[in-house]
Amino acid sequence: MSTPRIRLLSFDFDCLDPAEPARFYGSALDLPVLYRSDDFVLLGREGAAGLGFIRQADFQPPTWPDPARGKQAHLELGVDDLDAAQERMLALGATLPSFQPRPDVRRVLLDPAGHPFCLSTHGI
Repeated sequence: MSTPRIRLLSFDFDCLDPAEPARFYGSALDLPVLYRSDDFVLLGREGAAGLGFIRQADFQPPTWPDPARGKQAHLELGVDDLDAAQERMLALGATLPSFQPRPDVRRVLLDPAGHPFCLSTHGI
């Protein structure tokens, strides 16, 4: 029996309105819309894994750093200038929580739907 080929198609986020986080991440990462419906938006490039945003009527955003509704999952985005990257993301609609565990090498921000994501100089 051969090992099946498995590849990442997309990393999908639940949200109330797929258009808003898709606009945010599309602008931040320069990713075009590959597919759009009322309940789902997929960003990416042909032949590569994408980011998907799925409408969930009962979606409750994470409450990070409060563990009541943990971060669930997050994107780690590599940057070479934390301050400039943070400024860009805030201008696109992200918010900056007051708790920052390692602000010298990583900044935690929240996308417009409330999902935490990190800007990091690790691995750059």
